[in-house]
Amino acid sequence: MSPFKTPAQPDGTSAGENATAALAEPAQKVTARWVTGLVLVNVGINCAFFGPINIFISQQAISIDEPSKEAVLSLATACGAAVSLVANPLSGALSDRTTSRFGRRSPWVLTGAVLAAIALLAMSGATTVALLVAFWCVVQLGANAAYAAITAAVPDRVPVLQRGKVGGLAAMGQTLGILTGAVFGAVVSGNFMVGYWLCAAALLLSVLPYLMHRDDPVLRDSVLPPFRLVSFLRGFWISPRLYPDFAWAGLTRFLVNVGNQLTIVYLFFFLRDIIHHGDPAAGVLVLTGIYALMVMITAVVAGPWSDRVGRRKPFVIGSSAIIAMAGLIMAFFPVWPGALAGAAVLGVGFGAYVAVDYALLTQVLPFAASRGKDMGVINVANSLPQVAAPALALLAVTSWGGYRTLFLAAAAIGLLGAVFVVKIKGVD
Repeated sequence: MSPFKTPAQPDGTSAGENATAALAEPAQKVTARWVTGLVLVNVGINCAFFGPINIFISQQAISIDEPSKEAVLSLATACGAAVSLVANPLSGALSDRTTSRFGRRSPWVLTGAVLAAIALLAMSGATTVALLVAFWCVVQLGANAAYAAITAAVPDRVPVLQRGKVGGLAAMGQTLGILTGAVFGAVVSGNFMVGYWLCAAALLLSVLPYLMHRDDPVLRDSVLPPFRLVSFLRGFWISPRLYPDFAWAGLTRFLVNVGNQLTIVYLFFFLRDIIHHGDPAAGVLVLTGIYALMVMITAVVAGPWSDRVGRRKPFVIGSSAIIAMAGLIMAFFPVWPGALAGAAVLGVGFGAYVAVDYALLTQVLPFAASRGKDMGVINVANSLPQVAAPALALLAVTSWGGYRTLFLAAAAIGLLGAVFVVKIKGVD
């Protein structure tokens, strides 16, 4: 089957014959094949994100400028995240207006994955800090375009009562992507060039099943308002006064992700310089494997559980507190067994959090016609921590007392997420 074959709608009409399907609130459950494609896209995107972030950029930073390796890593990840702050909501908004015969989201998944893969290949040959940072920014540009589209596909096609389950499976895919990146890091044994090539290949292969079996209704030009640049730009501002639940959900996600990122951003250096692990890349793989296993278990349990009970906030509050506990373990037990325990606890908390929060966020989107843009705006809460966390981590490690301060800050900030989620009124 061609990956660009126009899909049939549940009523038997083609996507092009039903212009309203793209904007309608979904009622029919999505198929296992569609969910599998969604999960695999999440695997590839997160492999492309976290293989470099957790291992390969660190190794490349050592080869370029070992005395300043922490600063190089922080610069690269912060600049890339700054790009994602713009790329994700902008790509989502443009996908909302995409009238391609292949649907609104699929073209962005494909082109974003191709662009990110090319940039990953270019990163493998970067020999200066400037080139490393520049190519990583392009990776973020492409991968965020694909991510904005695939996250918007969930409120496009998945009914509310299935979103906890789908969110849990998407979280499993994200975790498998992180784990795949760690496996690549261990397999290549320090050869970050090969690592980048593996991440690029994984990303390209991951999008094919979704593109071949997508359910992406076509949006006709006739249902779109005329494009006006000023109105388009104004659309990125979503008033916290008019839509407070959306604002509180975004703030909660930002805080929890800052806490999570602070815990893992210097993991390679923590194992190398504090725990004195003989093979820090292998250590990252072990910790990531434990983390991934716990995320997958709790995500696929918590997501459907929240669907059955019809509640989201208690799961988000409890999981945020568990994430904070992981930071405390790492702070007060900076030894290998402590790291193992911290990874397990972090996985338990983050798995439950990301599955249920994913569903919660789709329920506070302001407008059906701008799901891509609104999910892109909320995804800033994923990207902005990648700017804030490296900067805070660098200050904590070099000026504020070291790794104990870093992990205590992670616990405190993450715990605030549990506090602010109670402000959301429109979702139980």
